[in-house]
Amino acid sequence: MRKRILFLLAFCGLGIAAVSAQDFNRFNFNVGGGFGGALGDVGKFTGTSYHGVAGGGMNLSRVFGFKAEYMYFNLGFKDSVKAQPTLSDATGHLQSATLNAFFNIPLQGKLGVYAIGGGGWYQRTVDTSSQFLPKGAVCQPAWELWGIICTNGLLETAQTLSSNTVSAGGYNVGGGLTYRFHQQAKIYVEGRYHHANTSDGRTSVFPVTVGLRW
Repeated sequence: MRKRILFLLAFCGLGIAAVSAQDFNRFNFNVGGGFGGALGDVGKFTGTSYHGVAGGGMNLSRVFGFKAEYMYFNLGFKDSVKAQPTLSDATGHLQSATLNAFFNIPLQGKLGVYAIGGGGWYQRTVDTSSQFLPKGAVCQPAWELWGIICTNGLLETAQTLSSNTVSAGGYNVGGGLTYRFHQQAKIYVEGRYHHANTSDGRTSVFPVTVGLRW
């Protein structure tokens, strides 16, 4: 009986030590926003704009975990695009829902760095006032984001210009710097590249985000 009691006490001691070693928040959250720009095919027609992101997930250890994130990225069309009569009120945005893994690297003091990456679903939407485009009209380069089909720079058939939404799978990769100002809360600055293989051309953006992680 004495041996069993000693074994039980030793087992409990090991259990307490293991729990103490894993004393970290099991869940993580983040919210932030900032500015960024589109690249590739979409970047030809849009400039620097704003975005917002929010997410939450689970920490598997102090340095590694997963999180699901939602991002809204405004697509602000360039003045040269809005100078076209058919696109004077053009607007657009990109939304994404992704699952990402991250790896934290503590630095000296309250500073840290991290890498993050993952994949998910991206949806790009562009809007403008509904307009009838007659056969033979001269095409504008930005019309390609609205799915307007041109041949040799002209419309072969009459089409309507209004709104267009495309969706596709994609991925993201990036990293950031953190500063711990509370026991569990950090300010972070992050740069991340997002890419989606949309059917009408590459949709790529690079947002720079400032926010809170806890």
